[in-house]
Amino acid sequence: MAAAAEGVPAPRREEPARDDAAVETAEEAKEPAEADINELCRDMFSKMATYLTGELTATSEDYKLLENMNKLTSLKYLEMKDIAINISRNLKDLNQKYAGLQPYLDQINVIEEQVAALEQAAYKLDAYSKKLEAKYKKLEKR
Repeated sequence: MAAAAEGVPAPRREEPARDDAAVETAEEAKEPAEADINELCRDMFSKMATYLTGELTATSEDYKLLENMNKLTSLKYLEMKDIAINISRNLKDLNQKYAGLQPYLDQINVIEEQVAALEQAAYKLDAYSKKLEAKYKKLEKR
């Protein structure tokens, strides 16, 4: 480049034929200043670190959420276990009380059967008395 500044044309290098206009030559890739590349690398690494930190933080938060959900689920299951134990205890108490009442319930069933039989006897007696009354009225008319 110094030769170009002195008025002497710089020797021209033969470049291979380009298929794509966007392809850079080795010289063009070396053109950005060293400080710019270093700054771009620092920026890239900083942003990559921020990204990875965010990803890891999100994953960590997901695991914390799962841990909290598992703890809450465990507590709910313990509550349901306590409720089931109470229900079981109350059911046993009710079964014992029912067993204690069973003789009385049997007596009630026997009384109910006797009342039904008595009711049938009362209906038969009523029907018989109506027949007698009808016969009596018939005899009275004669």
